[in-house]
Amino acid sequence: MHGLTSALDEIQRLREALSKQAPPADVLVCPPATLITRAVSVAGSAIPIGAQDCHAELSGAFTGDISAEMLMDAGATAVIVGHSERRQYHGETDAMVAAKARAAWRAGLTAIICVGESEKERMDGDALSVVARQIAGSVPDGATAANVAVAYEPIWAIGTGKTPTSDEITEMHTHIRKDLDGRFGAAAHEMRILYGGSVKPSNAADILGLANVNGALVGGASLKAVDFLTIIEAAPKAS
Repeated sequence: MHGLTSALDEIQRLREALSKQAPPADVLVCPPATLITRAVSVAGSAIPIGAQDCHAELSGAFTGDISAEMLMDAGATAVIVGHSERRQYHGETDAMVAAKARAAWRAGLTAIICVGESEKERMDGDALSVVARQIAGSVPDGATAANVAVAYEPIWAIGTGKTPTSDEITEMHTHIRKDLDGRFGAAAHEMRILYGGSVKPSNAADILGLANVNGALVGGASLKAVDFLTIIEAAPKAS
């Protein structure tokens, strides 16, 4: 819940920088729903625009909610579903997240499906099993590299300044890759696994260089174009 009209200036700065030099990675900005249409106009063809959540239903008496079709109509190309804050503060279950992912596909959007463990779950040694359960319940059948990205976000690292060690991130991303490959086979080989959890300019290069880390879900560090650009530039260049 960040961003008023003035935040569009940051997207403009991002567009200007990326228009001068092609970025080494795909870039997506997911502003609040109130800014999507204007963000699309400001970003132009340089930056795709996504959304932060959607309702599972096509339409109906769900005052205040926004359907995936509404997001597509506003110009979005993707939507984040199952973010830890939605799970924690709104009680979203794996089944609800899967329904939202299917709604995203129905509307022609890419679903960025979030999974991740709490600090207690990690301390209890349950991190891998918790994430495996979330993937099983939150990623619908029919997932492909074209319609899904999975974002691992350790809840205890979001907005806290804490970051898992490189070994912990690699272990989890390798675990997620095996889960996806085991379930979806060849369709999962190119599926992106993003890391999200206190990604910032100072640690982005190290994180993005790890095995099976195919990108980042950036939170607070994306609010300023200068910080976000530093993270983007830290992405390994395609070979």
